[in-house]
Amino acid sequence: MIFFRLSRLRDDIPELIKLAGPILVGQLAVIAFGVLDTAMTARYSTEDLAALAMASAIYISVYVGLTGVISALTPIAGQLFGAQRHGEIGEEVRQSTWLAVLLTILGSLILYNADLLIQLSQANLAVENKARLYLEILVLGLPASMAMRVLMAFHNAVSRPTVITIIQIIGLGLKFPLNALFIYGGFGIPAMGGPGCAVATVIISWLWLFITLGFVCIDRFYKPFALFSQFSPPNLQRIWTIFKLGAPIGLSYLIEVTSFTFMSLFIARLGNVTLASHQIVANLGTVIYMVPLSLSIATMTLVAQSIGAGKQYRAEEIGWSSVFFTSSICIAIGLLVWVFRYPLLNMYDPPNEVKLLAAPLFLFIAFYQIFDSLQVVAAFILRAYRISFLPMVVYAGSLWCVGLGGGYLLGFNLWGNTPAFLQGVNGFWAANSMSLAIAAFLLLWLFRRTAERFEKTNPRVDL
Repeated sequence: MIFFRLSRLRDDIPELIKLAGPILVGQLAVIAFGVLDTAMTARYSTEDLAALAMASAIYISVYVGLTGVISALTPIAGQLFGAQRHGEIGEEVRQSTWLAVLLTILGSLILYNADLLIQLSQANLAVENKARLYLEILVLGLPASMAMRVLMAFHNAVSRPTVITIIQIIGLGLKFPLNALFIYGGFGIPAMGGPGCAVATVIISWLWLFITLGFVCIDRFYKPFALFSQFSPPNLQRIWTIFKLGAPIGLSYLIEVTSFTFMSLFIARLGNVTLASHQIVANLGTVIYMVPLSLSIATMTLVAQSIGAGKQYRAEEIGWSSVFFTSSICIAIGLLVWVFRYPLLNMYDPPNEVKLLAAPLFLFIAFYQIFDSLQVVAAFILRAYRISFLPMVVYAGSLWCVGLGGGYLLGFNLWGNTPAFLQGVNGFWAANSMSLAIAAFLLLWLFRRTAERFEKTNPRVDL
């Protein structure tokens, strides 16, 4: 069986790369938004940078949870696309839009009443006020961002991610001049500092939405889906189906984000030098993570389409092909990161004491990539099968309990017998790597059992 699957790699890999390539470019473009915000705000003032860091952490935590729910549209529409039930996709998109409206209201209420979260930082009043203003401005762009997420999920489902990527690159090209205008002021517009980043983001979010809608209305490719052929009132049954699949996905995203957030907060107790070294490694890890994430999104699309077409065996083949290919790529990336750790560190140009402490952590990145690639691919494959609750439970148990809890025990040597090389920041990274290994094992096992069950209930028709 394994040898047969491996023989299909030659067919599966080009298809995966074709879909994952544009998604990767788009993901990197979005990351570049954060890089520009940080770099340009840092040149304005330290106070504004602190407010940006605080407010963006709150916004991202809320945003990824909300968009995770909407992402359930991809496997649902993907299965319909594979079954060539194109007309039904339009109805799913419309009902997902209603769900996005409800989630936008919820997200707006949270962001408008984020005082408790802001005050947890115990920052000075000026920083808190700027963070609050940043969040209030972003609320104005939340409807566009959520609607855009519906369209992104739809485009991924029908194998058209390039459209979204091009639009994201256009937005990235506008980000720098808009940031400069609103952060530093000009043409009669007063300097806003950090909150100016939010204004630029809101403008681009609405621009993204209008451009995408215009493209969908003009291009003949979208006619079979009848996205705007009629007005559909809210259908509670369909909305509940999307929400039931998407809510665990959103919570899974939230678990991942908060596990890293609290990891950083705990490591902050070890001192600024330790925190800085951790931040460099975490930042690099985030960029690398875009590779398995993009391949996983592409895998979910292809697996969902195969399931919709009744080709259960083919869906499993694509899944295992992606597991082998993605993990192989990430092993190679991990080795390269270790070999070139010092040149990579020099790109960040940290002080010598930070560089000395960060260099050994690159070993964890090398191992981390293997487990991270396995777990994320397995999780997205399961979403293609419309399974999201059990993966959420796995994430909660592994990332929170083993990763955070184990990291706290090792890092601060609470048992009193932790080896020296596993104390401090090393302990947190070691526990996090172990948590991902556990998650990867459980999710891959769940994928295997799910595929076997689907094949038994759906005879093999794709020979």
